[in-house]
Amino acid sequence: MLPPFLDTPVEFLKGVGPQRGEVLNKELAVFTFMDMLSLFPYRYIDRSKFHKISDVNPDSGYVQIRGGITNISFSGNKRIFRMNASLRDGTGSLDLVWFNGFKWLKDKFKPGEVYIVFGKVSLYNGSLTISHPEIEVFSEQSTGVGSALQPLYPSSEKLKAKGLDGKGIWKLQKTLIALSQGKIYETFSTKILQSTRLMSREQAFCNIHVPQSAEMLQNAQNRLKFEELFFMQLKIFKEKQFREKRNSAIRFEVVGENFNNFFHHYLPFPLTNAQKRVVKEVRHDTGTGRQMNRLLQGDVGSGKTMVALMSMLIAIDNGFQACIMAPTEILANQHYNSIQRFLEKMEIESALLTGSVKGKQRKLILEGILSGSIKILIGTHALIEDAVIFKNLGLAVIDEQHRFGVMQRARLWEKNDHPPHILVMTATPIPRTLAMTLYGDLDVSVLDEMPPGRKPVKTVHYRETHRNVVFGFMKQQIQLGRQIYVVYPLINESETLDLKDLMEGYDSIVREFPLPKFAISIVHGQMKPAEKEYEMQRFVKGETNIMVATTVIEVGVDVPNASVMIIENAERFGLSQLHQLRGRVGRGADQSFCILMSSNKITAYARQRLATMVETTDGFKIAEADLRLRGPGDIEGTQQSGILDLKLADIVRDEKILLFARKMAEEIIAADPELSSDENHRLSLRLREIHTAKINLGKVG
Repeated sequence: MLPPFLDTPVEFLKGVGPQRGEVLNKELAVFTFMDMLSLFPYRYIDRSKFHKISDVNPDSGYVQIRGGITNISFSGNKRIFRMNASLRDGTGSLDLVWFNGFKWLKDKFKPGEVYIVFGKVSLYNGSLTISHPEIEVFSEQSTGVGSALQPLYPSSEKLKAKGLDGKGIWKLQKTLIALSQGKIYETFSTKILQSTRLMSREQAFCNIHVPQSAEMLQNAQNRLKFEELFFMQLKIFKEKQFREKRNSAIRFEVVGENFNNFFHHYLPFPLTNAQKRVVKEVRHDTGTGRQMNRLLQGDVGSGKTMVALMSMLIAIDNGFQACIMAPTEILANQHYNSIQRFLEKMEIESALLTGSVKGKQRKLILEGILSGSIKILIGTHALIEDAVIFKNLGLAVIDEQHRFGVMQRARLWEKNDHPPHILVMTATPIPRTLAMTLYGDLDVSVLDEMPPGRKPVKTVHYRETHRNVVFGFMKQQIQLGRQIYVVYPLINESETLDLKDLMEGYDSIVREFPLPKFAISIVHGQMKPAEKEYEMQRFVKGETNIMVATTVIEVGVDVPNASVMIIENAERFGLSQLHQLRGRVGRGADQSFCILMSSNKITAYARQRLATMVETTDGFKIAEADLRLRGPGDIEGTQQSGILDLKLADIVRDEKILLFARKMAEEIIAADPELSSDENHRLSLRLREIHTAKINLGKVG
């Protein structure tokens, strides 16, 4: 529970009231005094510096200028009333403009007086303009508006309509800071504060809203960032500890006949050292008597399915069943076909259960799962339906788990009296900082080797002007017996985006590659499943030379003979998606190619993304670049996690703080698992408070 003062509804703060309180609730999820204090500025402006008009331009942003105000005039009508003035400082002039309700300002400006004008520069009708500037009379003691560093706060049109623009919010914050003296409680012990040399929590909140100096502001930000990241990590370690204590799991005591028979006689290729290492980690985890929760990361083609299969064989050797849950039917089918191929000479029954499996076939599968005759079940969300009852589920493998909701995953855990061991797989490499925040309670394994004989995919970037060169290369590859993917971001023409759509692209490819010499498949998300499967199978069997598709082929299509991936309008894709698409080729012994096609004019940001793809095929380097370019909130799977609800810290820019916070949290939990010592009492209270805030649905913004 928060102290009564900090839990006070924000409407009771002087200057707020019921109406402003309601808009703060709805627009910024600010309900209490503590919520208000936790509404941090998104940037600061140094009001101690003055600009010359001759040096400013539309890109200057917020500026502060000393000068005289002249040429006051009025225009407009009753609906839109406008006041204009000129600001001159000896180096030039710019326009000042106010709309509606500012006629009283006319008498405020006096000839010969020097003013401080502050605002954002823009270009209006060809002239430099500041709309609704802040103005005060200049004196030698002037430092802007009371603080050299002025914070800027998020606002909206609805907030501004209530007088709560950035300046209005800052005024409320200063009022609250004055009232809060002695009432902002400390969350860290004296020992932690001394060892980290962090300022107190109260000092930090004061200086983040009303900075005494640039140095004090930096110290305040560091303190509050550390606190956010520390308690996030502490919570992760506590949850892992709780799960391990609660989930006394199944113990896989032997590595038996099925595993050894497969390993010695039917393994289709030698395991990489990385695969051997991960299988050993799984063997260790499942033999401890605690539930395994392991994240397996690896690029497309690194051998995750083989690791999953060998892990499932260990489960079967110990008398248990195993399952793989995949997010799409295509991917589930691919897993099923691979496992059937690997186990074709062994007497282990496996089955595929998806939404497409109906009637008698479905009934037989459900009976086989219940009786235990089916040892391995592969499927989609169908696996978590109530009708699916396992005899004895010992291992659950979840592929591309970020595509499943939390409740969906939890339902799979409930398929046995004792929680099954969990192996989570992803072909989307996750940067270290993101992994320790999103999946900090999981043990992490990495497949960082590719099977022998795989050649890195050569990647090039071509613009639209090189279209004929690309067509020529495609014909050359088809003559060599290769197949080609051409992927588009859209299905139909868009009025708002200047993109080459799939149907138009298909028509142009048909003209360039006519029947009967060439055969072309087309696949997109609006096709019926049967039509899509038919076209996919034509390509898989080698009956078509080119597959024109949308990103439905991002996962789940494995065609070793396909050696060319052409991605149209590549500038419209994120790095991770480009990398996933590139992973569809390079699966055979032939040299493979990825051609990134873009329009002739692209942004610097897009150029940077495409250059990264050309420079490296390392999924982890690409994931790090993606994280730097887009930020964690945009990376697939992070938004739904609820973990990255950070108000101030940034796991990319603040990696050093994150690592320090994680190390300290881990040491504290190791020394005092229950946080029961007097020294850790405050940490325990704060964790409880965070948990309460998370489940208080009335405050979910």
